[in-house]
Amino acid sequence: MTALLPLLSGLGTGLALIVAIGVQNAYLLRLAVSAPVRVVAAAVAVCAVSDAVLIVAGVFGVGVVVERFPVALVVVRFVGSAFLVVYGVLAARRAFRPSGEAMAVEQDAADDGVVAPATAAPAGRAEEEPPGRSSTPAVATRTATAARAVPTLGAAVATMLVFTWANPHVYLDTLVFLGSVANQQGVDDRWWWTVGAVAASCLWFGALGFGGRLLRPLFAKPLTWRVFDGLVAVVMLSFGVTLAVGA
Repeated sequence: MTALLPLLSGLGTGLALIVAIGVQNAYLLRLAVSAPVRVVAAAVAVCAVSDAVLIVAGVFGVGVVVERFPVALVVVRFVGSAFLVVYGVLAARRAFRPSGEAMAVEQDAADDGVVAPATAAPAGRAEEEPPGRSSTPAVATRTATAARAVPTLGAAVATMLVFTWANPHVYLDTLVFLGSVANQQGVDDRWWWTVGAVAASCLWFGALGFGGRLLRPLFAKPLTWRVFDGLVAVVMLSFGVTLAVGA
């Protein structure tokens, strides 16, 4: 019972800090509805492990070192700002000119064994086609477009690493703030509090990454992607400009 209170306190504080509209969450949701499970799992692992490393480092007092070298945060701020602005512009471009994400979602659903009746081939058609070829040129074009729209494992991990580590707020919020709060819990309770905060990250990113796949039928519609990319563009550009001006 003694350990339960600091553990729940850390869990609640961690959730309050990360459950918000941010660049990590927006990109993870994009992966959840468009990428294979292994890509989503890798992105979730990057987010959770990064948070765990930062929280534990904050408990050990690394946040004090970060506060004493503000120049490092300035460099990170401008690098992160540039990346967010570029990504925001690309998201805005996708909102005005869709690039086939809806096809990727539908194609991946077909690969999982869920094929929409409208896209099913007529009976006997498979026997008429030469082996190794798609049933129609439209299907071949659609499959190629879907393949281009789905992010690769390396690209997804690299992008998530930049979103996580090139954001100065992650050092101030996770490393400095959570680390200082943990050390206020006392010698005996601070590690239980830390376990709760780390568990909050694992629970949230896991729920968003794997639970977001339930939205895939909605994202099979091109209009949904246009609206989502428009919102992502606003979030990314807002964060990018905020970082650039030092707010």
